[in-house]
Amino acid sequence: MAFGSFSSEGWLAGARRLPSPHFDARPEGATIELLVIHNVSLPPGEFGAPDVIDLFLGRLDHSAHPYYERIRGLRVSPHFLIRRDGDLIQFVGCASRAWHAGVSEWRRRSRCNDFSIGIELEGADDVPFADAQYAALAHTARATKAAYPIVDMVGHSDISPGRKTDPGPCFDWVRFRKELALGG
Repeated sequence: MAFGSFSSEGWLAGARRLPSPHFDARPEGATIELLVIHNVSLPPGEFGAPDVIDLFLGRLDHSAHPYYERIRGLRVSPHFLIRRDGDLIQFVGCASRAWHAGVSEWRRRSRCNDFSIGIELEGADDVPFADAQYAALAHTARATKAAYPIVDMVGHSDISPGRKTDPGPCFDWVRFRKELALGG
């Protein structure tokens, strides 16, 4: 698995591009300092369906599953999604603000979308993540850190405590940081 460098718009060479409409410009002078790790599955707890992608692209069929009525009108997208098999999909160029963090705060700064990059892992709080996901996440984080002045990597739960629980207790932070440090 090899990812290249970022374009001036923040598109990572080697990632599959599926441009989302759910983004806007970062505030003038915003510096990308934070990487936020999430998990997502649609329907909840199920993997492999195109529904997560459809949500991020704004084309989810809300009649396809009873749960989807609860998220009707949700306009959300991360910069990246890593599927269970390690497939890396990019929805928003990193130079733009993706809508992934919502109401959030990091080091007494609110609106984390303004200065962060969001990476969704296809998963759930109570399901271990796949080896291929850790490998793809480490490669993506390494490339991101080389391109942007990232000072911290956190879970969604760290910036939205009480509101969000992801990436959840099954995410192995020690393993992720070890794979990131290995640089392979």
